[in-house]
Amino acid sequence: MIIIIDYGVGNLNSIKNMIKKVGFKAEITSNIDQISKGTKFVLPGVGSFEYGINKLRSMSYFSVLEKKILEEKTPVLGVCLGAQLLFEASEEGSPVDGLGWIKGSIKKFKHSDKNYNLKIPHMGWNYVKPLKYSKLLEGLDEKSRFYFVHSYHFECKEKEANLLETSYGYPFVSGVEKENVLGVQFHPEKSHKFGMQLYSNYLKNY
Repeated sequence: MIIIIDYGVGNLNSIKNMIKKVGFKAEITSNIDQISKGTKFVLPGVGSFEYGINKLRSMSYFSVLEKKILEEKTPVLGVCLGAQLLFEASEEGSPVDGLGWIKGSIKKFKHSDKNYNLKIPHMGWNYVKPLKYSKLLEGLDEKSRFYFVHSYHFECKEKEANLLETSYGYPFVSGVEKENVLGVQFHPEKSHKFGMQLYSNYLKNY
C-alpha cells in the first residue's frame, strides 16, 4: 500500500494525482492501521519547519511510522518541507528537533554581494545534477528540471547521503538518499514529465 502521509500540512491531492498518472494508486491517510500496512510512504509538506515537525510528532500514528521507517526499513520519500523534516534541525523558527533520519540540518540561503539580486524564496524551475548513482534517477540527467519553492536548503553531515545538487547563487544539495530514506527539495508533482519519471522510479524501484 502506497501511503501519502496526512499530518495537516501539504498539497496531498496533487501528489496523489501525479502518482495516479504514472500508473499507481496511493492513499492519503492519517489512519494508524493503514500506515502500519504501508509498503511505501510519501511525506509531503509546505510551510515552516517548526510547525511541520510539531504537527507530525503530534499524530497518533507517529511511533508506528517511525518503526516502519527505522526498523522495518520501509521506503519513504520526503518532498519539500517533508524532506527538510528528515534532518536533525533547521535554522528556521525556534530551535526544535527534526526527525534525524538524515544527519545534518536545514540552512537559510546566504548570498554574497554579487548575488544580491537573487530573490528569496528560490522559486521556479531549476536544474538538478546527480551526485551519485540512484534508482530514483533512472531516465533523468543534468538536463532534468524541477519546480522549487523554498528559502532553506539541506546541509548533510554524511556526504554520502548527497544525491542531487542545484545552483542558486551557489551550489546546494537538492536531493538526499540514505538507505530507505529519500528526500527532494523540489516539488516533483509540479514538475511535469520529470516529476512523473521520478515518482515512477520511486514506486517501481524501492
